[in-house]
Amino acid sequence: MVVSVSPVLAPNWRPDSWQQKPATQQPQYPDAEALQEALAQLATLPPLVTSWEVNGLKQQIARAQRGEFFVLQGGDCAESFGDCRPQVIANRLKVLLQMSLVLVHGMRKRVLRIGRFAGQYAKPRSADTETKNGVTLPSYRGDLVNAPAFTAEARIPDPQRLLEGHMRSAMTINFVRGLIDGGFADLHHPEYWDLNWVQHSPLAAEYQQRVDALGDSVRFMETLAGRPISDFSRVDFYTSHEALLLWYEQAQTRQVPRSEGWYNLSTHFPWIGMRTAEIGGAHVEYCRGIRNPMGVKVSPSMSADWVLELCRVLNPDNEPGRLTLIHRMGADKIGDHLPRLIEAVRAAGHTVLWMCDPMHGNTISTPNGLKTRPFDKIMSELEQSFAIHAACGSHLGGVHLELTGEDVTECTGGARNLSHHDLERAYKSQVDPRLNYEQALELAMKIARVAS
Repeated sequence: MVVSVSPVLAPNWRPDSWQQKPATQQPQYPDAEALQEALAQLATLPPLVTSWEVNGLKQQIARAQRGEFFVLQGGDCAESFGDCRPQVIANRLKVLLQMSLVLVHGMRKRVLRIGRFAGQYAKPRSADTETKNGVTLPSYRGDLVNAPAFTAEARIPDPQRLLEGHMRSAMTINFVRGLIDGGFADLHHPEYWDLNWVQHSPLAAEYQQRVDALGDSVRFMETLAGRPISDFSRVDFYTSHEALLLWYEQAQTRQVPRSEGWYNLSTHFPWIGMRTAEIGGAHVEYCRGIRNPMGVKVSPSMSADWVLELCRVLNPDNEPGRLTLIHRMGADKIGDHLPRLIEAVRAAGHTVLWMCDPMHGNTISTPNGLKTRPFDKIMSELEQSFAIHAACGSHLGGVHLELTGEDVTECTGGARNLSHHDLERAYKSQVDPRLNYEQALELAMKIARVAS
């Protein structure tokens, strides 16, 4: 039973109060009037999620904080408008369902699924411009802002993209809800989730054993109960994206009847990225006032005092389910930096969920200039995370992954031992490298072994 906490409304806060703070990673729109017109229209459109869904997620995250759930958060590094297609969305959902099946069976624990999609259309960049062949243009900041083509016209921030992002997010959420409500996630038939990898993967036999075992368990439980168990025919599924483009987030921040405070109704679970987590910055200012559960990326460069102040500002009432700390250290740095942060947060009595993002701290460049992530480094950071939390008297409550349901070649290693040369076969990401469906399933199987 989750203890209900009624948080004090954030003092001196409004949905637009972030505009009085330093705001990094924001595009410069050349037409201020066109921006305001697009935002005014966006503010009148129906919300993408509901406040009761947001509150329900917060309650489940509170249970994950107590060790009753394990959180699986995953999806594209940056969605593209062009990938708003049925097969791409269905494959992305399939791989997350398959991973959660493996984790449920291996960890003997319920899995809370949060998709990194239906709004992940903006990305932070390390520089405002990029140069190719002597030509310098504004950086591509995701389809919500501009286009990836390296032309002056494509790179102009366009406010109409805010409206298109809302539209495509709505279509994605609607399709996912339709699939789930229609029985797509029915645990009686997990074989329906199969992707082509099952036919040829070195892990096919192990996966099939888990599918068969879970199916037998479902039938056994229903035999004991004497009736079908509805929880086995559908699952809860939530959306998330980085709360990066604050104009977009503000326009979808709403008050709802019979509930105090403000909700960001563009997503269930927004998070603050490492580049925008400054105390006193615009992103922390915006997020402190919304009622959603939220995450914050935590890097090795952050001091314990910095992290503690984020906890205090974003969750001053220590509300269960409110705050998730997503550490992204890198396999070579996690041992030196994570223990001190865990111990500081515990000593201060903050209630948080700890998750591991093993992707962003392990990004390297290949000799031919492609960004990649070695599978063994990703797995090493996860293994170390479980061990460090256990040694500190804490527990790792989830993982945050960049992945796709497509047969891409963007991360090296894995069961097929992809090399730098293999990456050129199907490298499709416009921003960061993602695990392909086979690597994602392999990672889930390894997590299940480590955590069991």
